[in-house]
Amino acid sequence: MRDAFFDELYKIAKDDPQVVFLTADMGAHSLVRFKKDLKNQYINVGVAEQNMVSISAGLSLGGKKVFIYTIIPFATLRCYEQIKIDLCCMNLPVTIIGAGPGFCYGSDGPTHHATQDIAVMRTLPEMSILNPSDSLMSQASARIAYTNSSPTYVRIDKGMLPLIYDEIKTDFSEGITEVRRGNDLAIISTGIMVCKALEVAESLLTHSISASVIDIYKIKPLNKKLLLEFIDKSNRIVTLEENIITGGIGSAVGEVLNDNSKKIPLKRIAISDEHCFKSGSREDLQAFYNLDRDGITDTILEWIRR
Repeated sequence: MRDAFFDELYKIAKDDPQVVFLTADMGAHSLVRFKKDLKNQYINVGVAEQNMVSISAGLSLGGKKVFIYTIIPFATLRCYEQIKIDLCCMNLPVTIIGAGPGFCYGSDGPTHHATQDIAVMRTLPEMSILNPSDSLMSQASARIAYTNSSPTYVRIDKGMLPLIYDEIKTDFSEGITEVRRGNDLAIISTGIMVCKALEVAESLLTHSISASVIDIYKIKPLNKKLLLEFIDKSNRIVTLEENIITGGIGSAVGEVLNDNSKKIPLKRIAISDEHCFKSGSREDLQAFYNLDRDGITDTILEWIRR
């Protein structure tokens, strides 16, 4: 998914010399070509993330189209004030590329867990948030960010994941897609957890429960009109995310339901409201928080039975 984004960004930058890429000493296999072929458009600022944001603001004010890149906790939480003041208050079209959502860097421990960034970045009025769920959408996100006229935050996962979308048929302009249709409940998810939601939907079928799966890949601004259309087809709503339960997509969906007087049962499935001090594989940490397929399925079944 990360390579798909950077390969597309390379094509964009090759055609537009005003595109500048900044990294805080963070690499990727697909950036080798960018650094080699477009050396005047590639800057490594070193381990100085806050400074990188301020540099990007200056370059943007000078007419450059800037992309900055590092691991999510250092791109967002460490730089929140710089993002708020230097980028959002001046509404500069800088793209923040955050690597490793959720427990992607689980083995590196709690400093690298990216479980609070959605909640934090949602509070910035000018900020758009993209969270692609497969490599085709990741590729498209590079183009969406490039054409956006305000600050954009893109959460990019690592590794290979199953394709959810069709390259020819899919239009990513609406921000929300129903990737599976069901009658009994809707599972609303984002990022790689959309794949998990599809697995859970298959598990629920063995219990005679038909679940639709809705992918929110543009978390902000949220397409509330389309979201409500999907919600109106369902009897129950489940939100699923690899983020802390406070302020994530579960909160966003709950706000839409409340603001539109929708009286429909909502179950939020996420990481509990606590600091995770554990380290380990992503799979192990997901299982610890019951965010694996069986854990999610059991949580939904228990909720329905109650």
